[in-house]
Amino acid sequence: MKLVITDASTLTSAGITRERFAAYGEVIAYDLTAPEQVAQRIQDADAVFCNKTVIAAEVFEKCPRLRYIGECATGYNNIDIDAAKAHGITVCNAGAYSTNAVAQHTFALLLHHCNRVAAYDSAVRNGAWQQAKTFSLPLYPMQELTGKILAVIGYGSIGQKVASIGTAFGMQVLVATRTIPESCPYPLVSIEEAFQQADIVTLHTPLTAQTARMVDAKRLSTMKSTAILLNTARGGLIVEEDLAEALRNGIIAGAALDVLTEEPMGQTPLHQLSNCTITPHIAYSPKDTLIRLGNIVEENFRLFLAGKPQNIVASPGL
Repeated sequence: MKLVITDASTLTSAGITRERFAAYGEVIAYDLTAPEQVAQRIQDADAVFCNKTVIAAEVFEKCPRLRYIGECATGYNNIDIDAAKAHGITVCNAGAYSTNAVAQHTFALLLHHCNRVAAYDSAVRNGAWQQAKTFSLPLYPMQELTGKILAVIGYGSIGQKVASIGTAFGMQVLVATRTIPESCPYPLVSIEEAFQQADIVTLHTPLTAQTARMVDAKRLSTMKSTAILLNTARGGLIVEEDLAEALRNGIIAGAALDVLTEEPMGQTPLHQLSNCTITPHIAYSPKDTLIRLGNIVEENFRLFLAGKPQNIVASPGL
């Protein structure tokens, strides 16, 4: 059996390595694989493990032996799922490995905005507190989360965790989701109502043809001028030019993003805006989280070989 890891440089920290999978067969690992290299590198593979490598429909035509793709992430928009099904290939993702980490980072971004920790730390380092005349130095306005309306867009495992943390902060949680949950303790609203009513909108929906560029000028114009937009899901959900205009013109108060449309970051109009915080797609990456990812990826493959696949995204039987 031949196994190929297409973007090993993004997975080594999770323990997804040649050595880990050597017991299952011959393993070839590439640091990164460009779209034009994919077909040639996996054409004789039985199984592929990837993170962000794009596997397009035409690639499957050139891979007659391929039977399994291990998506080493939660999102799988880099794989043409319909083509995988048509070619009898099982695709399994890493499920909810990063739920806690991404929810935690969502609130780290929100608290960074509301509590101005970086600004205060910088002021103290520059001597402002030493020069103060009173015990406290309230230079920057802060906000409480209690009582604020938190609109959670998407109610998968991460959306659910974010909603529960919001409740713990005393926030009023609203949920907008295309798939109506069997059980949801929060009011369900349309996406239009969510953007109109929220003090904070947080995105936790997959990037699909239906959700791509869903946050555009029209939708942003319906938000409160004091509202904050958070995105720890996928950059392609937002029209970055429209968000930049909204931030420059006071349509909304701020944004905090862990993902961008182009990664690594290219020429985005959001880069230098003082009311837009950007982190480099790292919400998933605490050490504990990456250990969990590696374990799930290997267990997915082991169970596939045993005829009992889990975390199935695509399967010939579905």
